[in-house]
Amino acid sequence: MSRHVDYYFAPQSPWTYLGHERFVAMARAAGATVRVQPADLGAVFAVSGGLPLSKRPPQRQAYRLVELRRFSQHLGIPMNIEPRFFPVAGDPSAKLIVAVEQHDGAEAALRLSGAVFRAVWAEQRNIADPVLLGELLAENQIPAERLAQSQGPEVQARYDANTRAAIDLGLFGAPSYVIDGEIFWGQDRLDFVERQLNH
Repeated sequence: MSRHVDYYFAPQSPWTYLGHERFVAMARAAGATVRVQPADLGAVFAVSGGLPLSKRPPQRQAYRLVELRRFSQHLGIPMNIEPRFFPVAGDPSAKLIVAVEQHDGAEAALRLSGAVFRAVWAEQRNIADPVLLGELLAENQIPAERLAQSQGPEVQARYDANTRAAIDLGLFGAPSYVIDGEIFWGQDRLDFVERQLNH
């Protein structure tokens, strides 16, 4: 029986970046379908007790950097743990990913998502800049008109629905992988995701 995964994230999430390619590979290997669900993490935090990075206590902010460096080195994934363009607004790229999934399917949306994560965390590029988003479309052979479509009401409604679904499911952070109603939070839980996909 093929599995289905609802994949929730914010485009600026470093932890989603660290897990993305591994998750895509394991989903593909398991023959699983993926629904790409970028969501507004700020809205999720507001109802789940989470705090934006700037409002977290200094010791938590410091340890976050230790863990990012640790995982980057452990996984062999290049990462600027304090990138030039961060914090950065996630809504423009999130809605672009939604538009791409609507018009081009999950594989294209996953490919663009990976490019967005790398842009922030490996390439020092500004994902809030529409010019950069247009470049990412071109680099990934995705039609340029997706950028204009991403600003339309249908995409906004879907983005809002993703965020509402995340809240209704009880999610509180990114990445979150939901399989048969079961939540797996964090790229460090991908071993459990793989086990569930192959169960």
